[in-house]
Amino acid sequence: MKFIHTSDWHLGRKLHNQELLDYQREFCKWLLATAQEQQAAAVVVAGDIYDRALPPVEAVQILDETVAAFAKSDVELILTPGNHDSAVRLSYGGKVMADSGVHLRTDVPGITQPVVLSDEYGDVGFYGIPYLLPDAVMAELEADRSHEAVLAAAAERIRADAGERGLERIVVMAHAFIKGGSAKAEESESERDISVGGIADASAAVFDGFNYTALGHLHGPQTVSLAESDTVVAYSGSPLAFSFSERNHTKSVALVKINGTGTVSVERLPIPVGRGMRQEKGNLEELLAQAADDPGDTRAWLKVILTDNVRPESPMERLRGVWHNTIALDFQPAGAVGETQLAPLGRLERQNPTLVTKDFMEFHTGAEPDQVRSELIDGVVTASGEEAK
Repeated sequence: MKFIHTSDWHLGRKLHNQELLDYQREFCKWLLATAQEQQAAAVVVAGDIYDRALPPVEAVQILDETVAAFAKSDVELILTPGNHDSAVRLSYGGKVMADSGVHLRTDVPGITQPVVLSDEYGDVGFYGIPYLLPDAVMAELEADRSHEAVLAAAAERIRADAGERGLERIVVMAHAFIKGGSAKAEESESERDISVGGIADASAAVFDGFNYTALGHLHGPQTVSLAESDTVVAYSGSPLAFSFSERNHTKSVALVKINGTGTVSVERLPIPVGRGMRQEKGNLEELLAQAADDPGDTRAWLKVILTDNVRPESPMERLRGVWHNTIALDFQPAGAVGETQLAPLGRLERQNPTLVTKDFMEFHTGAEPDQVRSELIDGVVTASGEEAK
């Protein structure tokens, strides 16, 4: 049996105020076409369908179009909510849609309601674990207050249910931060922190014994190691880049094959949707000269990091004059002092606001403020009535 694993669509999300809706719609159409071309039995979406609990109308329309298209196809669609979704809102219409091959698993009771699909070797059970906020589900699952505890409790329920049904090939969906072995998971700037009690992750060992665990939450495609186990635990990654920290990702979906004995193989299918991302770093005049000589990929979205010690005037306007797709600008002055040279908090508290502000500017630029800026600081402090006593 073949199926496709994807996650973290974040429908309705923007990239530095740039609309992504057209690319998200294009991806959803490509996904169904690819599933049909690959003769996949199902597509599983492991959470963060929407970018927020109250998604914009356009995002709801995209999901509506996608669900309708899958319902007319021979490909089953299985969805679970992530930490960005409202599980209750996402579940709307689920009982009706199930008859059309669209399956929503959005609550704790749904964890033990597998979607069972068959091939020439028998049945495969697809179990969906929604994002489990420990504070919300620990009592219902009779578990401690941690991500690992509630996931372990959910996994035990799945094992018991699969045993009762006689299911030997099991696919589990989950939305969580899972660690395995000694390798560090690759995180991105666009992922929301889900820490509880200072701990965000859970061990991959929770899923030991299942054939494949389809994960969502991390936006980079990656496999989580699980020593001395045949269980494959993997993140599909997001279909589009949602931060410049993802600019080197090859966005893909996972085409998963599970044979008659339960052995799993995974092939990454690159997603031909979206735009490239670039990052340039240097002082403004050098970058402007570079752009005039060789603008590079002008279609790619661009982030610029300026290293000028003194912030230039109208930098974004000037950059967009040569790189019109510049959408993000950051400042990292080349002369900035290290954090170890920052004055201790106690000393700063004994200084007046004027000196603290000037120290702050020197810390970030590597140079004392000039006369114009010094006079401006003096004027602002005086006007605010917060002069040193």
